[in-house]
Amino acid sequence: MNPEIDVRYAIGKKEANAYNTEELRDAFLTSSLMSKGEVVWIYTHYERFMLGSAVPTTDVLTLDTIEDQLKMPYFTARREVGIINIGGAGTVTVNGNEYHLAPEEALYIGKGNEQISFASDDANNPAKYYMNSAPAHHAYPCKKVGKDDANVLHLGSQETSNERDIKQLLINTVVDTCQLQMGLTRLHNGSVWNTMPAHQHDRRNEVYFYFDMNEENRVCHFMGEPHETRHLFVANEEAIISPPWSIHCGVGTGSYAFIWGMAGENLDYDDMDKFPPSALR
Repeated sequence: MNPEIDVRYAIGKKEANAYNTEELRDAFLTSSLMSKGEVVWIYTHYERFMLGSAVPTTDVLTLDTIEDQLKMPYFTARREVGIINIGGAGTVTVNGNEYHLAPEEALYIGKGNEQISFASDDANNPAKYYMNSAPAHHAYPCKKVGKDDANVLHLGSQETSNERDIKQLLINTVVDTCQLQMGLTRLHNGSVWNTMPAHQHDRRNEVYFYFDMNEENRVCHFMGEPHETRHLFVANEEAIISPPWSIHCGVGTGSYAFIWGMAGENLDYDDMDKFPPSALR
């Protein structure tokens, strides 16, 4: 099955400052993920980063190459892939090796694995595999990361409305990767700010995928330069592509969680430039 592909070209900060709301959404927001029975990919020109999803129901889905963008005989010929399951239980098979993923468990797939497929235990409660991919220069082993394997950070407080647990699933202290990093952040009841102070990564890009939201709720995601901020209202299972020059933080109208994925210059999780609320305009 050939995956659908949506290509997003790199946008500079001067251009973005002149965009209206619809233009910002077209450039930085995606709402095509988690389509049942399909593999979907968004190819960005920020670090050649890709975000995608696979939601198998009755049929097994396969991870096929994308001829126009990759020009490779199979998807991971020159790429690594990170997967986090946010749906029902399922199995990812890599070159004949099966990895059973419960909700919020992760799998790292190194480059050089030609045959990759996705299945759900229950078609009525399908697995929802959220995926990130980046170019890879070395073939690291595949590794499943269960809930108990994650490195968990507890940050924020009730007083500042940003008490949250950051589950570092695919980072260099847990699994060897070339440049890909992924994790899952879940806010505590009553907290709404997902990242504060706002920050940017000048040496890598980041993508936020928001989920576990009620249909009527939204997250107001802030982006742009610190002195020229913009905002986008994001619905359940939508993602924001954050360029290296852009800040990122968000506040929700109700409970939610999000998956963050990064790729770029280094693997230092704390490599970020922070901007307190007083520095934002």
